[in-house]
Amino acid sequence: MISIEVVGSVKSKWGEGPVWWNDSLYYVDTEGHKVHRFNPATGEELSWEVGQRVGTVVPRSEGGLVFAGDDGMFFLDEKTGGIAPIADPEPNKADNRFNDGKCSPDGRLFAGTISTVKKTGDAKLYRLDPDLSVHEAYGPVTNSNGIVWTVDGKTLYYIDTPRKEVLAFDYSDGILSNQRSVVSTASRESSPDGMTIDSDGNIWVAFCHGACVVCFDPCSGKELRQVDLPCLETTACAFGGSDLADLYVTTGLHKSEKEEDAGRLFCIKGLGVKGVAANAFGG
Repeated sequence: MISIEVVGSVKSKWGEGPVWWNDSLYYVDTEGHKVHRFNPATGEELSWEVGQRVGTVVPRSEGGLVFAGDDGMFFLDEKTGGIAPIADPEPNKADNRFNDGKCSPDGRLFAGTISTVKKTGDAKLYRLDPDLSVHEAYGPVTNSNGIVWTVDGKTLYYIDTPRKEVLAFDYSDGILSNQRSVVSTASRESSPDGMTIDSDGNIWVAFCHGACVVCFDPCSGKELRQVDLPCLETTACAFGGSDLADLYVTTGLHKSEKEEDAGRLFCIKGLGVKGVAANAFGG
């Protein structure tokens, strides 16, 4: 039986980018300019103010974090809260900022930008290599969003939200090839946002303005199941917990609707599936 509960005490303006690492869930409050860490076993919550809108956070293999936001990519020291810049590939685009991102199995960070004024094709997906060099991985896009790899690391799934579809690419040594569309969400009024994958190879997509997370089979494109949540702005999801069987979902505040639990972190238990372990940045 599925259960859905609010966890932690944080109420984000716009929660995003959950990733499970070292027994804790890391996520961001984009509009609140914060990175959060939540340990469900102990209830401990820590937050870091980063001074800018932040779209994604990922673990670093040697310790600490990498986040990306308004002003590019940065290292974040969890112990001191210290921030060190890495790179800003779009320094002259004031209306763009980094949005969602994740690390590949070979230790590269893929993170994309969003045109906050919805200028079609004005954003890109970037790759940060372990040597700290930045490369354009894919583009043009408008709202770079969910990204995830298959268990074998050979396929990457990706969402550019306005396209209302999930793209797939062959993946090898940081290079994306053989682009194809594997899931269409055109029949939905809501927007595909953050995404994760389970150990069966099915993808789970959070639907912004849609109050739900939906599981799809990327091989057939078919919808397998939908889990509804009490927040219209359902933004992203990640499997976590000791056996990666719990699905954590971030949410945001709606512009006009008043929802009691909007902005809170949710945990869905009893789905009967498990996630895939996250990857860390190798640099």
